[in-house]
Amino acid sequence: MHGANLGTLLRTCDAVGACLVVPPWSWVDEALARGNTLRHPTCVHRVANPVHWLTTERTAGSRILGVELADEAVRLADLPAARQRTVMVLGHESTGIPPEALDLLDAAVEIPMVGTGQSLNVAVAGSLVLYKLAGLL
Repeated sequence: MHGANLGTLLRTCDAVGACLVVPPWSWVDEALARGNTLRHPTCVHRVANPVHWLTTERTAGSRILGVELADEAVRLADLPAARQRTVMVLGHESTGIPPEALDLLDAAVEIPMVGTGQSLNVAVAGSLVLYKLAGLL
């Protein structure tokens, strides 16, 4: 929803040794260029069709994990570190993960909240889950 989130996610990906996958829209490229305060090349993949890319990754054996409120979601504290190639899917801050991508998830993780909000900023949520998957939390 906000381009600054991509810069934050890009820094987190760099910190944990992950890559960021984004659609090739012009605003995404601009946000990445503005948000890359690391000032060195980072691992970014641009995919024309994210759902097709997820399908290909799943077929190749990657675990697909969505950060989403779901009935059978694993609490962040109970999420084990990734032991295989894992793709983390983040949705839109207002609408979540699109239904066609939800169908491809192997599991969902939720971040419990005690306040009145229903979700965290997408960059914050993604960063928390990335650190947990990397075994750094």
